[in-house]
Amino acid sequence: MRGRPLWGAALVGVAALTLASCTSDTDPAPSASSSAIPSVTAPEVSTSPDSGIASVAVTSEIATAPSGSLDLYDGPGGTLADTIDGADVLSAPDQTPLVFLVKKHVDDWLEVYLPIMPNGSTGWVPAAAVDIATTDFRIEVSLDDYTLTLFDGADAVVTTEVGVGREDRPTPGGVYYVRELLQPPNPDGPYGPYAYGLSGYQPVLDSFKGGDPIIGIHGTNEPESLGSDVSSGCLRVDNDVITEMVVDYGVPLGTPVYIADGSAAGTAA
Repeated sequence: MRGRPLWGAALVGVAALTLASCTSDTDPAPSASSSAIPSVTAPEVSTSPDSGIASVAVTSEIATAPSGSLDLYDGPGGTLADTIDGADVLSAPDQTPLVFLVKKHVDDWLEVYLPIMPNGSTGWVPAAAVDIATTDFRIEVSLDDYTLTLFDGADAVVTTEVGVGREDRPTPGGVYYVRELLQPPNPDGPYGPYAYGLSGYQPVLDSFKGGDPIIGIHGTNEPESLGSDVSSGCLRVDNDVITEMVVDYGVPLGTPVYIADGSAAGTAA
């Protein structure tokens, strides 16, 4: 089943650093846009995020599969365990690269977080099989405080109020990453002008509107709902904030997202 975010509509992804116009299930597809999102200059030295909310600046490694699929192994130099295909985990696999957040780098092997259920799943890949980049960006979310903070290294460059999942459909705590960037067809609609699809899933729902219950960070046409339990698991932010994250800071695919829920901060749901 092709991954479908909790907002349900069949949106077109933003591939690499170029926006693509999007469609819903009912709207006609507009032509693709060529407006660019700023790139991030990566530092020379990289480390990998450990589990838990980062308390200091962390430079994260991001692995990108050169093709739309990647073989996964059960350990460094181990046995082929599975193959992950972009068509199964991305809303627009023909326009969005297949990226992974690196959890651990051991010699010539990488342990990477996977955008599959259950949350927190990882697999091993040969470093030579992927393109490796780094970023100083990270996103930290406190569900108890209803806050989202974008860090660039040690600097908190964006701090904002956020709407989170309802009690019966909670936003799961854990370590995730930005798997895709989507542009809803109506910037004044319920998902705002942009939406980040994350690597995690709402743990209570088996599906959502015919697809997998992927969680995301997106804008909203109900700014009064921020600071409360309102969604089916996604994180809502003000439209100006999501635009700032996309356009001004160019948060790249693969950026780590640490969600703390108070009782199980930083653990896989």
